[in-house]
Amino acid sequence: MTTPDSTRSRPSWRSILIWTAISVAAAIAWAVIALIRGEEVSAFWLVIAALGSYAIGYRFYARFIANRVLQVDDTRATPAERLDDGVDFQPTDRRVLLGHHFAAVAGAGPLVGPVLAAQMGYLPSTMWIIIGAIFAGCVQDMVVLFISMRRNGRSLGQLARDEIGPIGGAAALVGVFSIMIILLAVLALVVVNALAASPWGTFSIAMTIPIALLMGFYMRTLRPGRVLETSLIGVALLVLAIIAGGWVQASSWADAFTLSPQTLVFCLVIYGFVAAVLPVWMLLAPRDYLSTFMKIGTIGLLAVGVLIVAPVLQTEAITDFALDGTGPVFSGKLFPFVFITIACGALSGFHSLIASGTTPKMIQKESQVRMIGYGAMLMESFVAVMALIAACILDPGLYYAMNAPAGVLGTTVESASTAVANLGFTISPQDLQAAADAVGEESLVARTGGAPTLAVGMSEILSSVFGGDGLKAFWYHFAIMFEALFILTTVDAGTRVGRFMLQDTLGNVWKPLGRVSWKPGIWATSAVVVLAWGYFLYAGVNDPLGGINQLFPLFGIANQLLAAIALTVATTVLVKSGRLKWAWVTAVPLAWVAVVTLTASWQKVFSEDPRIGFFAQRERYADALAQGDVLAPAKDLDQMRTVVTNSTVDGVLAAFFALLVVIVILNAAWICWRAVRATEPLPSTEAPYVESKLLVPAGRVSSAEESGTAEDRP
Repeated sequence: MTTPDSTRSRPSWRSILIWTAISVAAAIAWAVIALIRGEEVSAFWLVIAALGSYAIGYRFYARFIANRVLQVDDTRATPAERLDDGVDFQPTDRRVLLGHHFAAVAGAGPLVGPVLAAQMGYLPSTMWIIIGAIFAGCVQDMVVLFISMRRNGRSLGQLARDEIGPIGGAAALVGVFSIMIILLAVLALVVVNALAASPWGTFSIAMTIPIALLMGFYMRTLRPGRVLETSLIGVALLVLAIIAGGWVQASSWADAFTLSPQTLVFCLVIYGFVAAVLPVWMLLAPRDYLSTFMKIGTIGLLAVGVLIVAPVLQTEAITDFALDGTGPVFSGKLFPFVFITIACGALSGFHSLIASGTTPKMIQKESQVRMIGYGAMLMESFVAVMALIAACILDPGLYYAMNAPAGVLGTTVESASTAVANLGFTISPQDLQAAADAVGEESLVARTGGAPTLAVGMSEILSSVFGGDGLKAFWYHFAIMFEALFILTTVDAGTRVGRFMLQDTLGNVWKPLGRVSWKPGIWATSAVVVLAWGYFLYAGVNDPLGGINQLFPLFGIANQLLAAIALTVATTVLVKSGRLKWAWVTAVPLAWVAVVTLTASWQKVFSEDPRIGFFAQRERYADALAQGDVLAPAKDLDQMRTVVTNSTVDGVLAAFFALLVVIVILNAAWICWRAVRATEPLPSTEAPYVESKLLVPAGRVSSAEESGTAEDRP
């Protein structure tokens, strides 16, 4: 073992100067963002604040957690080494694993949440995205990954059952699966809203399926091991699919790819089922691989564009909607709703499912949890910053014309212009139509869901650097496909994980259902999962109040309640393992997210304001329905009944999820109290120490100083 003296070193003057410069640059950027009022603020400062803060957080806070709190040990064999079976457990190069983990966790949240939260202003959103990621989201991902890795890659539900006990564990298992269904439904709803009535986008996305299949067969049978060759072919075909989408839109084929939201729902349900039952190498893996290139490349390109163009933020730092809670995109004040609207990008419970799923079974060395767990979340947080910038550089009139519900805006540019004027902003019908024409769309009115707004913002930035206004339509549809690919990879992976969870649970009732090799069990459980999220997707599409406007608050609450479960498990494990003095690392973000989400849940369930409370909304429409009246934005009695049903289901789920999380937290608090008072450590499910024999080439693992030494450990 390395001795303290052999690794103790003082930072060099060069290192001190570099980190001082980074700190000063970040501080200046934060000062500009937070203090300047009445003058133009460039998006350039948001990028500098984010990158500087991320660098400091990764270099110092993540290192502190790895060394002092988790006490990572590279001499200890990971499950990937000890249980290597070439299927689920396999040591994987940390760079490849970083790409896999990022592709799996990065879904709609960092793209859509910041776009919707832009109605609150750029300042609170920026602060939550960056600070929340550094002290909450990255911490959750890294600690859960470490805990699962030390316990043979157990899932979050299994960890809760093992560490908290049967009552809290059962509540966690039910909560995790139920919440996942809601998350998948909202993710799919974003795709539907992006592709509805858009033949260009629909054709391009449809073409990614045969492209992924071709890549799968190419790498497995035609040219095994030719990863670079396959990548070049896939990327080339992807670009061709985007260009061909423009040809299709201008051809007689346009009608065949102009699909209604309802039709797209059925297409996605069928696709989700097929993707869940096909071998992973055939569709899921190549699609994720292709998506990773798109995700990293596009966000990098967008960041370069922002630094070059330095677009001015059109949104106020803090809007009136943040203070009075009357925003047209979603109702509710800044606290707590900005913190649940921006979930992924700051803190996402969904990540804990991946951090306790495939990733801990593939990691080579314990020290790599810092790069993969903490680092991948920082990457997603930067995606959220880019999405916020894309929304905030748009004219507010155009922003609200795209994101307010159809029932408020109407269906024409004239009615939308009038509605936006009533909100206190201005955009003429001519300007609204010109914006749609510029990106090759028939209309941008009420294109809710965040994805179209992000695409318009991205096209503004990218066309300013590459190609000018003539390529704005190309960049818009490139962004639409980027977003849909971004999200569909999460829907793919989430559906498969949901199927695994359901098989594990039902296997306790009937053994054959738990066997992953039994085809009828695979088909039946996959069908249950896709039909479950398909129901909420269909309900969202047909909701007269606007599906994304109605469901996204429930999505945010559910996702953050899942984060509360993950952080509860992490805190419990730290306390039980004798790290009580470091438990604040996860307990503080747990306390914050619990207060935020339980407050939001309370308001969504018990608020008497129909714009906020699900049951108040239900009562208002039910009373009118009983009198035979039709309330806007509903157009007939059937739509009135739809609102009543959807509001009832949403209210019940919000209350149910909150109750489950309260049970988990209380049970965990009791376990922690017992652990603190116990004279001997409570039983642990951590796997016994086995010395690692795995040799990783130089440069693949952090140095001894970074990995943790005897000097660093309490």
